[in-house]
Amino acid sequence: MDRIETMQAFVTVADHKGFAPAARKLGLSASAVTRMVAALEERVGARLLQRTTRSVMLTDAGERFLERARRILADVEEAEGAVQAERTQPTGRLVVSAPLGFGRRHVTPLMSTYLKRYPEVAGDLRLSDRTVNLVEEGVDLAVRIGHLPDSSLVARAVGDMRRMVVAAPAYLAAHGEPSHPSEIAAHRVVHFGALSAAPDWRFVEGGKEIRVACAPRFTTNSADAAIYHAEQGGGLTRVLAYQAAEGLASGRLKAVLVDYEIAPLPIHLVYPTSRLLSAKVRAFVDLVLHDCDWHFARR
Repeated sequence: MDRIETMQAFVTVADHKGFAPAARKLGLSASAVTRMVAALEERVGARLLQRTTRSVMLTDAGERFLERARRILADVEEAEGAVQAERTQPTGRLVVSAPLGFGRRHVTPLMSTYLKRYPEVAGDLRLSDRTVNLVEEGVDLAVRIGHLPDSSLVARAVGDMRRMVVAAPAYLAAHGEPSHPSEIAAHRVVHFGALSAAPDWRFVEGGKEIRVACAPRFTTNSADAAIYHAEQGGGLTRVLAYQAAEGLASGRLKAVLVDYEIAPLPIHLVYPTSRLLSAKVRAFVDLVLHDCDWHFARR
């Protein structure tokens, strides 16, 4: 029998001074309560109640056990209440993972808004371009850009992202604006991505994918560095829309080859499970859905 249930039966019998009234309180039969108390006495190896035809009295061992049992049951009730509160009211520590650049520009202000709205939550924002293991690294939720591999994670689509080629207007005025991906070979290229000697840029023409081999003048794994160099007239660079947003808005950059862009990449929120989802995670997901416009595929 369950230890907590037998302990609860014993405390109820002691409080109501009888098996019959305890059974009515617990919604059980008197014989069931009797068996539960007997099982508890068998487990602890001592008689806890002295039974007569007219009354039920605590033994010395029962008196001592009753005090401890009350404390244990109170702790269990408190623990259950705390867990239930976490499912109804955001509390505790929320660990969020996001890509470095996107996290800095978009998730950081979102986390600030979230923490102001839910003061009982402590936030932990981890920015990295590495794909973290949510379960092993204790992460509640991650923002991911790109197509997701099959996994047991729950994925909630919250936006989309263009991958685009940009350059400084002054550079385009001096060197000409490419009208087709094949013309990239005639331009200086700033490559952002894996440090590869011969990267390929992918485009779409007539529904078919085409790849253009690039010979970069400058290669970097930092989007900020690639964009800065492009803004200084360094050449064409290919980045995600949010990374170029400030430069485009200010006029420091201009998008080219727009008609040949590949399909947008999805943006997802991923978390381990949707069953019994905690209030803190649910509140973060709702905040993204209601307050954020993460659709960067618009032209």
